[in-house]
Amino acid sequence: MAKNRAVFLDRDGTINEDVGYLNSLSKLRLFPETPQAIKEIRDAGLKAIVITNQSGVARGYFTEAFVEETHRRIQELLKMEGTCIDAFYYCPHHATEGRGDYLQACECRKPKTGMLLAAARDFDIDLYRSYMVGDMMTDMETAYNIPMKGVLVPTGHCAVDKNCRPETPPIKPSYSATDILDAVRWIIKDSHP
Repeated sequence: MAKNRAVFLDRDGTINEDVGYLNSLSKLRLFPETPQAIKEIRDAGLKAIVITNQSGVARGYFTEAFVEETHRRIQELLKMEGTCIDAFYYCPHHATEGRGDYLQACECRKPKTGMLLAAARDFDIDLYRSYMVGDMMTDMETAYNIPMKGVLVPTGHCAVDKNCRPETPPIKPSYSATDILDAVRWIIKDSHP
């Protein structure tokens, strides 16, 4: 039986502001609550793992090297606040709008579960006792496909998409939070009854 539990976090719109396709580090802005949220995840003994679709690579908007540079910068910002992400996983593919090898219907693009399964192998994670936090119903579908509990935050895509209604069946979030810190505090309470 896997030993660890994790909080899987979407990136854009969940831990940092969603600016469309983040193609410049000058556009990177963590939400003010993010460092404290990550710290509380780790203090609770849970892994903090980012899983993010980055189809901008497939579309030619930026490179995988830039995605990795962005993740290093996020780590630098978090380390200045005394915390860090345990790992970043990203999907650079797109099934219909990719170029070259990036044009594929892969198993890693959310709502498929490939990134979660890879993290589970790498960190000995019990996925069924873990959580997914994101700003899109795709993130909730990803949680549903494991299944694990999903927490929706209204700080990114759902803040502007009128069709993003968490009450829409068949997939509902386990909790609708006000921001990432509210999401994490609900998770900690839920995971330590």
